Amino acid sequence: MKDIVEKIPKEVREILQKLEEAGFLAYIVGGAARDIVIGREPKDWDITTDAVPEEIISVFPDSVYENKFGTVGVKTRSENKSVAIVEVTTFRVEGGYSDFRHPDRVVFANKIEDDLGRRDFTINAIAVNIKGEIVDPYNGKEDIQKKLIKAVGDPDERFNEDALRLIRAVRFAAELGFDIEGETMDAIVRKSALLKEIAIERIRDEFVKIIMSVGAGPAWGIATLRTLGLLEYVVPELLEGVDVGQNKHHIYTVWEHNLRALDYAAKENCSLEVRIAALLHDVGKPKSKAGEGPDSTFHNHEIIGAKMTAKIMERLHFSKKISDKVIHLVRHHLFYYNVGEVTEAGVRRFIRRVGEEYIEDLFKIREADRIGSGVPKAVPYKTRHLRFMMDKVRRDPILPKMLALNGSEIMNELKLSPGPRVGYILAILLEEVLDDPKKNEKGSLLNRSKELNEVSDKELAIIADKAKSRKEEYEAGVEAEIKKRHKV
Repeated sequence: MKDIVEKIPKEVREILQKLEEAGFLAYIVGGAARDIVIGREPKDWDITTDAVPEEIISVFPDSVYENKFGTVGVKTRSENKSVAIVEVTTFRVEGGYSDFRHPDRVVFANKIEDDLGRRDFTINAIAVNIKGEIVDPYNGKEDIQKKLIKAVGDPDERFNEDALRLIRAVRFAAELGFDIEGETMDAIVRKSALLKEIAIERIRDEFVKIIMSVGAGPAWGIATLRTLGLLEYVVPELLEGVDVGQNKHHIYTVWEHNLRALDYAAKENCSLEVRIAALLHDVGKPKSKAGEGPDSTFHNHEIIGAKMTAKIMERLHFSKKISDKVIHLVRHHLFYYNVGEVTEAGVRRFIRRVGEEYIEDLFKIREADRIGSGVPKAVPYKTRHLRFMMDKVRRDPILPKMLALNGSEIMNELKLSPGPRVGYILAILLEEVLDDPKKNEKGSLLNRSKELNEVSDKELAIIADKAKSRKEEYEAGVEAEIKKRHKV
């Protein structure tokens, strides 16, 4: 018991102690109690008590109470964010879940056992008091030792109460490296369709936690969502890749390949955006597949996949910032580089096209793609050489703002007003500098600007359009030939 008490922060112990001194029962519950038993550090702390909200507030005047569920936020003024505000909730029982999400009624209870009975899984139906004593009416501690996710009581009833628990079971298993108990698993399959009753934001949050899990891992979590019939309510597009064979450059189906790519990104401790992009990078392959067997092709699957990814991210209500990055990574994940075939100008255009801020993440996606294909090396010589070439040209101008001559200077020198003509001149200058960075000298650029200014607006627009539409070596010519060889 002493070792349990030592794991409780002093701010939480003080709340427990003050409640007990005031004559009330008080326990740590939920994820905090579970993590204490497991030996993990809790991310947040929840306390339950037989004191009603008004009595909690009388003990802790500096608190917040703005809900109907009996939860009071007790301010501790701690610099530790995890205990700056500790939620203290009155023992309660719940009844009637007509929308499969929220209780129709909440009734305060007198016993901790009654409160624990409304919890989702046995590992979360544990309570710990200030002395380190454990209340465990549903044998959650035993299930922790067995590494099992098991519903409290009748699993069908638990999932009828809150259908989000269907996906939470998978999330806890993925996070903790646990298995899902047989009857609980069977109930998930029976009740899987209830997930469509849940707000998409709540589903997204559980999906994110699965993607970021470190126990059994996100690939296991996504595969389990499919096994239990839940994935069709989260990212059904992934199911299109099941049993879809690939060509001679792959030994796995599209579905297996995407999971293995995600697994690599997780093992490399990549960001959320990179992990999602790794999972979705080939989501467009089933729709783009032509032919069967070793010579089948998947032309433009990265473009199709980016469009599908945009719809997925919008449907799951991800933020624009996260969505834009994931879509960009999926769209540009398919790049090839052969030593001696692509020039420095081609590398500069590649960096400009994909954005320097995305380069490292794209390399991670490429590594995940390779490992997911069954090859032994994530970083071959060609990739290392491309990095060398990028370092070599990294300081070269690739954007208009990096030119030695800016738009304002062009307008001043040529006596031009703001308008398309200035943009045309800048676009032409940039393309010429991308070919030869030595031309990025103010005097040289100014002389070239004067030459360009001699032509008519129509002719200048034609020259600029040709410059803008010039195909990068990664998109035409050399890359087209490489793509043809790789059947993509």
